[in-house]
Amino acid sequence: MKTIRYEVDGAVATITLDRPEVLNAIDDRMPAELHAAVDAANADDAVHVIVVTGAGRAFCAGYDLERYAEAAGPNEGFQEMPWDPIVDYRMMSTNTAHFMSLWRSLKPTIAKVRGYAVAGGSDLALACDLVVMAEDAKIGYPPARVWGCPTTAMWVYRLGPERAKRMLFTGDLIDGRTAARWGLVLDAVPDDELDDVVAALADRIAGVPTNQLAMHKLLVNQAVDLMGLPSSQLLATLFDGMARHTPEGVAWKRRAEEVGFRRAVAERDSGAPIRPEGR
Repeated sequence: MKTIRYEVDGAVATITLDRPEVLNAIDDRMPAELHAAVDAANADDAVHVIVVTGAGRAFCAGYDLERYAEAAGPNEGFQEMPWDPIVDYRMMSTNTAHFMSLWRSLKPTIAKVRGYAVAGGSDLALACDLVVMAEDAKIGYPPARVWGCPTTAMWVYRLGPERAKRMLFTGDLIDGRTAARWGLVLDAVPDDELDDVVAALADRIAGVPTNQLAMHKLLVNQAVDLMGLPSSQLLATLFDGMARHTPEGVAWKRRAEEVGFRRAVAERDSGAPIRPEGR
């Protein structure tokens, strides 16, 4: 594996997103390598619980926009016009399935979030069963402003419709305290306590037989599926491709190529109106 570290200590497996030089941004390898690590934990009878974390100072800053937005021309996430939505869907639905391996895993998954879990990084964190954040960590989906739709569609299932709309209508980030107060995540604790709190939670879960854990997880997941999660994810994944190929999405990609993705992101998130090129 090039982007993931996988370690087992007793009954706890730890999956570490390991691209710290780019805040663990998602490249073309990471989704499949993440899925492979989840499969390894599920195949190991000694493992009872999986902790997912990020190397360095962030959980995950989303997709690597230097690769997908700033680099000139088409790539896996951006086609020349006219674009083929099924080509895009095939790629993004595969990534969504890789992220959702955390949700579909028979063994419980805990996301340990410090720094940032934003854009695709929030998709990944919210695919875990439980999320514990540092109080000053930030979570949100800024590409909701332009160039994205959260393909795992977990916002509404965790927050309810009104607060999900509040987050997706603005693309704002919220800190761990707010996320815990709203019920988006399980808990928020001071950064220097995060490791110990997650370790204690994982150890508590690890004392339960894996068959009991699997039964309870399957029961709760089935209830969420009956609320429409698979259909929501299909629609969200199609919309994600559309969002990258709207007039505004194409204009933003060109802007990222011209000035770099960091400046393009800052302009997008400033609150100024977002318009198609030439309007």
